[in-house]
Amino acid sequence: MKSEKISDAVVRRLPVYLRFLNELSLREVPTVSSQELGQKLDLNPAQIRKDLAYFGDFGRKGIGYDVSYLIEKIRQILNLDQQINVALVGAGNLGQALSNYNAYLKDNMKIVAVFDAAPSKIGSKINNITVQPIDELVETVKALGIRIGIITVPHFEAQRVADQLVAAGIGAILNFAPTILKVPPEVRIHAADFTTDLLSLAYYLHDGKELTSNES
Repeated sequence: MKSEKISDAVVRRLPVYLRFLNELSLREVPTVSSQELGQKLDLNPAQIRKDLAYFGDFGRKGIGYDVSYLIEKIRQILNLDQQINVALVGAGNLGQALSNYNAYLKDNMKIVAVFDAAPSKIGSKINNITVQPIDELVETVKALGIRIGIITVPHFEAQRVADQLVAAGIGAILNFAPTILKVPPEVRIHAADFTTDLLSLAYYLHDGKELTSNES
């Protein structure tokens, strides 16, 4: 792997490549070119080659990429060749949906613990995971070697939950709460904001009106 810093954009594209390569593997397609990848993923083939070249020389001139080999290498790059345990905080509708998604996942990243503050949810089961009280979070995270946390609580509780996850030793957080969280620089945080994404789509619904750059 090159010593230069890999951009976030490159890292975010790797799972996209992996997902499509897995589809090719299921269809028993042995090799794929960057041109074919670019056509299917609507990406520049040169960008795909550049992205992969950050991590090694995986392709063969005139042949392309061996699908099985590239899947293996991208999984290693993304640390998916090892078990990564995940904790979810917030057993509401979204939290339950994400927990049930466990059954679909084929990678070594699994939600292994779910927490909530509501007495009515504590002790219930979601996809065979018993919902635990939030005050058991730190102990459970350390006991199970959990490395990633998912936050699906209301926005006014999110920072407190993030603080607890950080205190427990979590290294990365996926935040679904519609608020900006503050964490130490050594903790990676990604925001999944459905509301912002949905509202931004409205911009593209011109309804026959022509938008100009000088509209106020």
